[in-house]
Amino acid sequence: MALPHRLVRHIHSTRTWILLGILAPLGMLVISGLMLLDLRRDAWGKAEQTSRNLLQVIERDIARNVEMFDLSLRAVVDNLREPGIEALSPTMRQLVLFDRAGTARDMGVMLVIDAHGNIVEDLGAIPPRKGNYVDREYFQVHRERADLGLFVGKAIVSRLTGEPMLPFSRRISKPDGSFGGVVLGSLKLTYFSHLFDQIGLGPEGAINLYLRDGTRIMRYPYEAADIGVNIAGSSTFERFVGARSGSFVGTSVRDGVERHYTFTQVGDLPLVLNVALSTRDVEAEWRVKALGISATVLILCGFTIGLALLFGRELSRRAAVEAELALLSRTDALTGLPNRRRFDEVFERAWKSARRTGKPLSLLIVDADHFKRYNDRYGHAFGDMVLKGLAHGLAGSVHRPNDLVSRVGGEEFALLLPDTDEAGALRVAEEVHTRIGELAVGAAGIAHEAVTVSIGLADASGCDVEAVDLYRRADDALYVAKARGRNRTECAPGTSNDRKGILRVIPNRNSATM
Repeated sequence: MALPHRLVRHIHSTRTWILLGILAPLGMLVISGLMLLDLRRDAWGKAEQTSRNLLQVIERDIARNVEMFDLSLRAVVDNLREPGIEALSPTMRQLVLFDRAGTARDMGVMLVIDAHGNIVEDLGAIPPRKGNYVDREYFQVHRERADLGLFVGKAIVSRLTGEPMLPFSRRISKPDGSFGGVVLGSLKLTYFSHLFDQIGLGPEGAINLYLRDGTRIMRYPYEAADIGVNIAGSSTFERFVGARSGSFVGTSVRDGVERHYTFTQVGDLPLVLNVALSTRDVEAEWRVKALGISATVLILCGFTIGLALLFGRELSRRAAVEAELALLSRTDALTGLPNRRRFDEVFERAWKSARRTGKPLSLLIVDADHFKRYNDRYGHAFGDMVLKGLAHGLAGSVHRPNDLVSRVGGEEFALLLPDTDEAGALRVAEEVHTRIGELAVGAAGIAHEAVTVSIGLADASGCDVEAVDLYRRADDALYVAKARGRNRTECAPGTSNDRKGILRVIPNRNSATM
């Protein structure tokens, strides 16, 4: 009967129920976490496969239609070489020259332009409409280069129809090889609109078609202001042209939305196509499932709470003790340094000791330069990283066990240096500047010497003042350092042999501040 008795004793043990109360939520967290990770991977896998499929379908459609369009242009060039073409009537000559043009989808205009830039043949009218295109990019490019082949230009507005179009052109060479003009065909941008509009990408999804020089030809959803914008040099476009195809997650230079980009070059054309799904849209369905799982976890947590209520008095007492310990905590949660409360306690003791023994006592107040500007630019997450780096650099600047480095508020820190006179404090300040100059935050693109601090120094040697006055004088010196250009150390009046005013000790190093 010993075993059942022992078992009953364990069942009724407070420790057993507490252990169950700990293991249950831990198990719930592990299981729910694994499920959520698996669901998230599924969501991204589905999105990536969808993007690849859409990209392949769109790319093939564009490549096929451009190929057909190019065949029409080639046919015109070939037909112009046919003997007797000039002797035909205008109507017959138009039929012969443009006999294959009807196969091209969403065609705009198709023209034969002579060496002077004038329209000499027009698919859309007999006699040809009037116009001179010597100023167009495609005309000038073909005039300069005989080996160019098919040229795809930037989107333009047709002078004949007033519609936005994408020009395709080929050079006409005379029998002696000299420039004889251009065969021009244009594809209406509505072709791309109709093609892209059939695809659902979510509220923030997008499809873009670019020339390889970074000029946007078309975007879905369509906005006229987007057409013709050049994004060459942006991080996203550099990745588009860095490989023939691929995928990555990046932030759009257009609207700042984070998207998953799948991209490819369109055939052998100088065109880059991408399908961009917003990461928020990708994870939208996953979030719904995550809420359901979270609800399940809450129910299980409720069961854990029910167990905890059985030991309310014990757990309440422990919770009260833990709350008191948290309240009395002397450590800054972000930096791991002693906090203001701990500083005040140590400062008071150090001050009394210095008054009693006559030994020197120095105080450095350190403040990060332009920290608010930095937070506004990079965000509080990176601001916290900088604060941690500052704390690490300050802690490494002191080497004695009685020296205290603490965070007294925001981006302000205090270094309390017992048994240290002004000269020793200045050496510590110099080391602080050196170490902070080595701080870098690669994730935010902040290089060495970009982060700087201003320091106010006050020395209690030979001064019959209270502790609060020492802090005030160090703080005043800090404001003087700020006013004199930052990234420097200023000494408070009354320290050592200086009794007349605030002295500049460490000059501004002309380094960039945050």
